[in-house]
Amino acid sequence: MSGWWRRTVERLTGGVKLPQGFTAALDAEENVVAVAEVRGAGHMVATTYGLWLPEGDAGHRRVGWHLISKAGWANGSLTITEATETGTAGDAVLLTDQAPRRYVLADAGRLPEALHKRVTGSIKSTHRRELPGGGAWFVQRKVPGRDGFVLQVRADPGTDMAVVEPIATEVAQRLRQARAEEG
Repeated sequence: MSGWWRRTVERLTGGVKLPQGFTAALDAEENVVAVAEVRGAGHMVATTYGLWLPEGDAGHRRVGWHLISKAGWANGSLTITEATETGTAGDAVLLTDQAPRRYVLADAGRLPEALHKRVTGSIKSTHRRELPGGGAWFVQRKVPGRDGFVLQVRADPGTDMAVVEPIATEVAQRLRQARAEEG
């Protein structure tokens, strides 16, 4: 089905459907917002909770919107940098970026737009701080399925984590105090 025809059918039928062959189980409150065919690898499925990536014979794996550090769309390819949670510092969650992964999409449909909207929509604020050996990003993000925001801290490779962790703890504590004073 061509892209424009599929989008017209989706509008008329009230939503995006899971592609044939998608076997992962969505959470009860998770809704599909966009689907794209990955050339030679199945489908990518964007939902209200995250992006389901094709993993070959393993099926699909969901990456929460709050764990997508970067995404780029160019020349029919989507490049995604996923972060993993590597620890905590007080209430802050420490992240490390993984190597970017590139997906060539046969028909992108609305997936790039949905990806951009969901990733940027999960961010409340960002702040960059230069530190010994590099720097770190301090990002407040909404985590699907949870109330409130989480402080994530993503240090550049080579940044001294002994410096990052106490700063992250202090920032998280200040944010918690500010929320308590507001509420």
